[in-house]
Amino acid sequence: MKVRVDEPTCIGCGVCENLCPDVFKLGDDMKAKVLQPETDLECAKDAADSCPTASITVEE
Repeated sequence: MKVRVDEPTCIGCGVCENLCPDVFKLGDDMKAKVLQPETDLECAKDAADSCPTASITVEE
């Protein structure tokens, strides 16, 4: 599986980082970064579902 963040559409709200701090972190540019994409795939899927701009995708 692959976790991706579409940085141009990310608004830096931090929902993904709050839900999955082992997978996502907001960078200095306030855009979400993927730290360890295979750490917790269920959590990453929850973050993708919770992202207000649908900037996170989890591909199988």
